[in-house]
Amino acid sequence: MNKTSIAASVLGLALAGIAGGAMAAPDWSKAQARKVTVFHPGASGLEWIMKGTEHGGARGLSRGETCIGCHEDEKTQKIDIDTDKILKGVKLEPKPLANHAGSIPVSVQAANDGTNLYLRFSWKEPKGGAEKMDKDNPVKLAVMLEDSKVMVKDSKGKDVKIGVAAGCWGTCHTDARTMPGADDKKTKYVKGGTLANGQYYDLMQWKSGKGAKPVDGHVADKRVMEGGKALVSAEGKKDGDTWTVTLTRKLTGGEGDIALVSGKTYNMGFAIHNDHSAGRFHLVSFGYSLGIDAKADITAAKQ
Repeated sequence: MNKTSIAASVLGLALAGIAGGAMAAPDWSKAQARKVTVFHPGASGLEWIMKGTEHGGARGLSRGETCIGCHEDEKTQKIDIDTDKILKGVKLEPKPLANHAGSIPVSVQAANDGTNLYLRFSWKEPKGGAEKMDKDNPVKLAVMLEDSKVMVKDSKGKDVKIGVAAGCWGTCHTDARTMPGADDKKTKYVKGGTLANGQYYDLMQWKSGKGAKPVDGHVADKRVMEGGKALVSAEGKKDGDTWTVTLTRKLTGGEGDIALVSGKTYNMGFAIHNDHSAGRFHLVSFGYSLGIDAKADITAAKQ
């Protein structure tokens, strides 16, 4: 079996800061796996999902409901999204996408050791052949964490906790780069977001390109791809047709790093740029709760 391995990690200074020196990998056989389907969302930015005349779920979001409450089957965890119409340009996508995967089922696991959070993502690579937008990176995986503080207004001016309801959709706007007709220099952002008011997302990203460095940043009034102190390592490998990516992150870090506390839950969304894709042409998850020693959609139990 052809086996390749691609790995990237942050500077050794981060590793040196871990108590006790070397860290032991979790026993993943003891960590429950959650199936999460990532899918191509087209140009459905935050403004679109909050507009009741275009998105029927807008009313539910205003009532505190979550995206997975409507779009994910509780028993099978199958996502109800017509990605075929999106890829063909019938709806939500002005650019028909040939040979682009509409969705990928991903196995997600989490664990902690009292010092670090470990996140593990595994999926089978679908057939490719789409336009190679990012020639340097065949695959990228990004994770955003949020602490139930990011708010948006619904059509009646009511505050909605968008991180709880929709994960990282709180950073995706119709006027951001790669959206139709948008400013190519405008990054993802949180409207009214600052590190000082706590309305931001913690951002981590692994890249598969040779020598590519992982990202440890945040998204507040703009996306910042550096400055975080929590990410310890980001490693990925491909075994046959299966990718496995593992992120190791200190529970507490620095500016822009959300402090994770045992017994609490947080909000998580992630995205995979598959087959050299870039920008909004990623496959995204809805929002899921992440529990640190707490019951959640995905629980990081202490080992």
